[in-house]
Amino acid sequence: MTCASQQHGHRDIPMLLERMERGELKTAHLATHIMSLDDGPEGYHIFKEKLDGCVRAVFQPGR
Repeated sequence: MTCASQQHGHRDIPMLLERMERGELKTAHLATHIMSLDDGPEGYHIFKEKLDGCVRAVFQPGR
């Protein structure tokens, strides 16, 4: 038997996006490590191991 958890947050997405658009919900602090796509393996490692205070690694093309 396989146990999988489900995330029901999808119903809250429209409300969250509206609040972000109005500036009521700030998320910039969650992107703690912004990297190029070439740094993907290292960024994943940093995120997985929670190194250097990593909350979220964000990969940007052309960076």
